[in-house]
Amino acid sequence: MNLEQWQQGGTSFNWQGHRLFVRTGGSGKALLLIHGFPTSGFDWAALWPVLSTRYTLHCLDMLGFGLSDKPQEFPYAVFASADQWQDYVQSQGLNDVEVLAHDYGDTVVQELLARQNAGVLPFRITHVTLLNGGLFPEATFPIVMQKLLLGPLGPWVAKFSSFGRFCASMQSIAGKPLPSQELQWHWQLVSRAGGRAVLPKIIQYIRERRRHRNRWTAALQQACIPLHLIIGDRDPISGKTIAERWKALLPNAPLTLLEGVGHYPQWEAPERVLAAMEKSPAH
Repeated sequence: MNLEQWQQGGTSFNWQGHRLFVRTGGSGKALLLIHGFPTSGFDWAALWPVLSTRYTLHCLDMLGFGLSDKPQEFPYAVFASADQWQDYVQSQGLNDVEVLAHDYGDTVVQELLARQNAGVLPFRITHVTLLNGGLFPEATFPIVMQKLLLGPLGPWVAKFSSFGRFCASMQSIAGKPLPSQELQWHWQLVSRAGGRAVLPKIIQYIRERRRHRNRWTAALQQACIPLHLIIGDRDPISGKTIAERWKALLPNAPLTLLEGVGHYPQWEAPERVLAAMEKSPAH
């Protein structure tokens, strides 16, 4: 599925006066697809045809990402992204949902689970599948570009970022070379509507992860639902080290290690991700 086809299949959701791009489809139990940074819901395009035969899919570009609005002055935060998903799910009248998340999306799920554990989430998450992401900040190692965006030179770095630098960063975290055409589509989504300017603001989630580490780790440990981590072992940011912490902190939760796969398993090995999901004990 190319970017044009993806976009044509979407609609919009109004959240606090901002337009969020939404894509839905399929039939069956509701599955939320929560993307990572700095990409968008288009990350799930390769999984969409098969997942839509198993689930009713709900894919949302969070504010500041992809085809959604990217307001310059918005106070971007994980909590706000969780609010967007919470409000969207409520607007759809969904009571029970499953979740598939990646990267930044993993942290959004951790916050939603913290709310569920506290009894304040207005719907029920029944199963969570997580792909590569910084679930535990002590086991996460940002690459150079992330560190630059996070620091005082972040706005300057973002302003002068380019497709070439984007490609270099993405290839550095992949287990195998990523197709140039796909990277061009993702860069188009990152940079549209002034998107580069909001990157240094959104990436402060790395600091949020450190500040709220206990809350978000406990959210996983106290979740009384099935959790499954599927992780590419060639990811230098959140690969084997996250898998090891998962085994230590959640010894009874399933873990599937994808050998030779990098940070974006849903791009690099969609068939293996789908197979691992299908074999999940809860399914």
